[in-house]
Amino acid sequence: MLDELLTLDDCERVARERLPHMVYEFLAGAAGDEATMRWNRESYERIRLRPRVLEDVSTIDMRVTLFGDEHSLPLLLAPVAYQQLVHDDGEAGSARGAASGGVTFVMSTASNCAVEEIAASGAKLWLQLYLQNDRDVTRDLLARAEAAGVRALCLTVDTPVLGTRNRQARAKFALPPELPTPHLDVAGRDRLSIVSGRREAITWSDVDWLAATTKLPLLLKGILTGDDAARGLEHGAAGIVVSNHGARNLDTVPATIDALPEVVERIAGRVPILVDGGIRRGTDIVKAIARGASAVLIGRPYVYGLAAAGPEGVARVIAILREELETAMALLGCASLRELDARVLWDR
Repeated sequence: MLDELLTLDDCERVARERLPHMVYEFLAGAAGDEATMRWNRESYERIRLRPRVLEDVSTIDMRVTLFGDEHSLPLLLAPVAYQQLVHDDGEAGSARGAASGGVTFVMSTASNCAVEEIAASGAKLWLQLYLQNDRDVTRDLLARAEAAGVRALCLTVDTPVLGTRNRQARAKFALPPELPTPHLDVAGRDRLSIVSGRREAITWSDVDWLAATTKLPLLLKGILTGDDAARGLEHGAAGIVVSNHGARNLDTVPATIDALPEVVERIAGRVPILVDGGIRRGTDIVKAIARGASAVLIGRPYVYGLAAAGPEGVARVIAILREELETAMALLGCASLRELDARVLWDR
């Protein structure tokens, strides 16, 4: 089976064949007419690369350092909720695949596995946060995360309400009542489980509270504009994740790769900038780094890998992207990530 998975699209094809229709539509769907989801892919496809020849690329260095930790690859696995819907091992299985593939796993607050179980995988671990009504729930999760060795926090800031997810609604998506969500209180589970609904809105004062509460680096996930990125730094953010929530919230916002340059220009190297959304090839990673990202995250693709072949499927997704990135860098004449800048883009 693993030998048949040659691309990330192959993983999605197998996952679609294996998953219940409701679950696949929940994972694959986006908001509204899904224009932004199309743009997330199409924008990468429009960017052309400019190779150099006769460079010494006998050794390719893909390492990047984030918040003091060295990563062998500028790739992290993004937070995706409710992974036991696709495989019994859930997030713990994805984390084992991340550990095998040598990348960091970002667990969701809406995980079906507890942080301690996920940490036992041996993967480097970050935590995505949804702030909840009961701050004691968040404090408890933070304390457990720090004790489990979590290295950074990603606060989701772009979901005061869930997007209009028609595809999900048509599939009549509903969480099985027996599915555990150990880090969500009842109100949080209800608000994040329904097709459309309102959560308690968080504001900049909540970012201040979180930055003062934790010792871990705090990234803001869901930033699309330079103004919001700069304001985030004023409120204690140690990093920015340029994200449109996998196109699942507000349709017709720009593709993340198109929003990235404005954020990069405004932040001017003060903190790391990561980007997610639409990455399906190693060449996409090249383009994101060339436009100023420190690293990228993938979401749906590794969950499709989990559905297709369990933890080994997740590791296979990582291996595909590792090989494609290394190949692309060699063909571009770039021996290290430091050389991936605007010079490798045809249209500068």
